[in-house]
Amino acid sequence: MPHPSSRLARPWLTAMVSFLLAVHSWLSVSATLGLGVTTDETVHLTGGYSYWHLNDYRLHPENGNLPQRWGALPLLALKPRLEPTDVPVAWDRSHVWLMGQYFFFEAGNNTEFMLLLARSGMALWSVATGLLVFAWSRSLWGNRGGLLSLSLFAFSPTALAHGPLVTSDMCATFCLLAATGAWWRLLQAVTIPRLLVSLLATGAAALAKFSFVLLLPICGLLLAWRCLASSPWPTIKANVYRHPWSQAGLGLGLGIVHALFAWLVVWAAFGFRFEAFSPSTAPASAFFADWDRILPDGAAWTSYIQYCRSAKLLPEAFLQGFSYVMAASQERGAFLAGQYNSTGWWWFFPYAFLVKSTLAELVAAVAVLVLAVSQVQRLALTQWAAALHRFVPLLVFCSVYGAASITSNLNIGHRHILPLYPILFLFAGCLARTALGKRGSWAALVLAGSTLVESLSARPHYISFFNRLVGGPSEGWRHLVDSSLDWGQNVPRLAEWLRLHREAGERVYVSMFGSDDIFYHGIQAEELAPYFNFGRKRIWDDLHAGIYCISATMLQDVYSPFAGSWTSEREVSYQRLRDQIGTRAKLDSSSVPREPFNQGQLELLWVLERARFARLCNYLRTREPTAVIGHSIFVYRLSEQEIWGATESDLAHYIALMHSTTKRDAQGN
Repeated sequence: MPHPSSRLARPWLTAMVSFLLAVHSWLSVSATLGLGVTTDETVHLTGGYSYWHLNDYRLHPENGNLPQRWGALPLLALKPRLEPTDVPVAWDRSHVWLMGQYFFFEAGNNTEFMLLLARSGMALWSVATGLLVFAWSRSLWGNRGGLLSLSLFAFSPTALAHGPLVTSDMCATFCLLAATGAWWRLLQAVTIPRLLVSLLATGAAALAKFSFVLLLPICGLLLAWRCLASSPWPTIKANVYRHPWSQAGLGLGLGIVHALFAWLVVWAAFGFRFEAFSPSTAPASAFFADWDRILPDGAAWTSYIQYCRSAKLLPEAFLQGFSYVMAASQERGAFLAGQYNSTGWWWFFPYAFLVKSTLAELVAAVAVLVLAVSQVQRLALTQWAAALHRFVPLLVFCSVYGAASITSNLNIGHRHILPLYPILFLFAGCLARTALGKRGSWAALVLAGSTLVESLSARPHYISFFNRLVGGPSEGWRHLVDSSLDWGQNVPRLAEWLRLHREAGERVYVSMFGSDDIFYHGIQAEELAPYFNFGRKRIWDDLHAGIYCISATMLQDVYSPFAGSWTSEREVSYQRLRDQIGTRAKLDSSSVPREPFNQGQLELLWVLERARFARLCNYLRTREPTAVIGHSIFVYRLSEQEIWGATESDLAHYIALMHSTTKRDAQGN
């Protein structure tokens, strides 16, 4: 397909593309300097390094072999310590979270340098995605359109936030888009180079994330469209397939070849070994998630996975990871604009897109829709198919991925719709096409410039970006939490704030969402209802005056049996539980190690702690914080009287305390 004409000379075009990609890489990686360990990075990097270093696949098989291996690749030269014999219990149980805690904070490794190397390597996936966006947009709209699409991607806070992180999100975004585009090009003309590119992209997608299964309906719909198209289908030997049935047969054959190649790539990634546990390391008693828990009776995928296991059709770790993802996606606590749910909302991701996209991105989306409608109205019904042909892969990808997102029960992060942003940027390239003349040039400059301004104003807090329609990042905690705002990334900044503002002898309480270690960063504090406890010994005690540092996800108390508003029924249960075990708890729990959601004799004590924390957070949500760290950690200085009223008083005093605090804050504003 010939490219639309452009006045930009090739050297200038190459220089501009290189500059935008370099700026994007620098903005993303440099923003992570001083950034703490985000929740999933410990397990991704620990798992990936164990694949290389130990040839063992028991750790974290649920989030893509390729991005984990890629993130850990720079560590092979660094050779950090990861020895199963140091933590035999965690290794035996395949407990990736405990192994990650050991690898990052207890083994003596240089955590900051490991992260810098890994994040710099992961940023290459973001650069590759930007290059793919430019090339695809240029084929549709010419050089101007390509540069506009690339600019929107390069300065997007969403891409800058997740591009360098050691997770699977950007890698999966690139692989899914590349596989879709490569398959579509192959359907236009079957040649050896196109076939090889399509096979490689599909194989990479199969290892990037288990959302690769969406390629089945995507590729199937593209094949159906291509078979119904009126133009013939050239093949490698220049034969032309004209009849839809012959084209369908050829397409089905190509699909089988792709499936076989992806199957082979998966086996290669797991060392052509069915067993996840390497015979050269200490044996494991089980995976972190028991098979019985992730293969429930009656689940649609249970019989299929059990057959694949018994027949050894796929590596054991791959099947374990797929099963874990399927089970975990059925139900999980979620928060959306003051609402709580365990099975999500259909409007979660549309709402997340609305509040987490820049104003320029929203304007571009509206402008593209308006322009598309105006163009469609000018066409006769018989012309629609020909007009849509160039955009079919984008429309199909957006439709399938969007439908999967809307119907998903897993509503924990805006990042899960990251692959849809390049689609938006590709369509937005039409606003700069040559046919619009000066209007297109001005539109491109305004959109790119405003995106850059919004991005720089958010720097370096890209994860916690919210647009001005909802009050910006400072109001983000009222709308979304978890990886949309608070992924544990600001622990180092909290440590710095405490060093500057903590008074001598002042107590500090911390409740942090994420897997970063507050003690590693020098924070001397008592953990308050921790999300992860890592088996540390904990002692029940009354709360006292001091500095209370609570991250946004914990403040909203999403992952708690007491999520939501504090009710009179909860108050009655809480007071009854305090009377039942409150005094005895100090004796029974002394120096007893326990983890969150434990069972047995300490279960009621955990329930009491969670109820007390829920009551406290319900009060703090009505109170102005003393400080907010990186838009995600809320710091409160509480007096002895205030903490007593928030956690131990009767209901009447508690309500009066909340009313007085709300009134005082309103007067202060």
